[in-house]
Amino acid sequence: MAASRSDDPLDLAFRALADPSRRALLDSLNDRDGQTLGELCAQLEMARQSVSKHLAVLEEANLLTTVRRGREKLHYLNAEPINAISERWIDHYDRRRVRALADLKRALEETPMERPEFVYTTYIKTTPELVWKAITDPAFCREYLALESDWEVGSTYVWDQDGLKIAHPDQVVLESDPYRRLAFTFHTFVPELAEVTRLEEETIVAAAGEPRSKVTFEIEPRGDQVKLTVIHDGFEPGSTVLGLIGDGWPIKLSILKTLLEREGTGDAVPTAAT
Repeated sequence: MAASRSDDPLDLAFRALADPSRRALLDSLNDRDGQTLGELCAQLEMARQSVSKHLAVLEEANLLTTVRRGREKLHYLNAEPINAISERWIDHYDRRRVRALADLKRALEETPMERPEFVYTTYIKTTPELVWKAITDPAFCREYLALESDWEVGSTYVWDQDGLKIAHPDQVVLESDPYRRLAFTFHTFVPELAEVTRLEEETIVAAAGEPRSKVTFEIEPRGDQVKLTVIHDGFEPGSTVLGLIGDGWPIKLSILKTLLEREGTGDAVPTAAT
């Protein structure tokens, strides 16, 4: 009897990366993120059906995520599996042996210039209800994110950054569909952030001078897991904020995933951090 294929996320990622055509697709998206199927076909001179099949494999391995913009389906690199590979293996092997992996990780996290936005997807073994609670209930856990609001469209919210509560009338809830979708304008960059983060004063001033960006959480049930996608957009080319959140969101989502899966099945709600 043939051995069954493993559904381990790392196995899926390694299998997906083994094919040169799929690596070429990732290279193309690294050069210009957010491409349509037609654009990818034209870039690589591959048949549409072949590209579609390769994209499906990459999406199954979570190396790629998609976002709908009207009638278009846009494709984005997703660094989450590369982060997982790095975290699992980087401490067990000599760094020279994983230099290629580190280069790929950096490539997947580089900021695209032509379509300035951030898209990141992770799969969590839990329920949509618990993911929603983890995002919207500040008592759930303050280790990764603490937002205070009634979560009605048009309401404001308070962003708690390591004890610094940031409030502003332009911090507004834009969409609120419980267990499915939540969108809000990003927090204000205040001078006090320098005291609770490693941000330089000049960086905070530059970020504060930019148009306010938008954060969207998309929650989709996938069997015994939840597909959680964070889309952060509304940036201008060369945005300081976009450069900052490229590291911030992966860390926050990694902590969220760990906490929700800490009990094994994800059925139990982690207690709030003290």
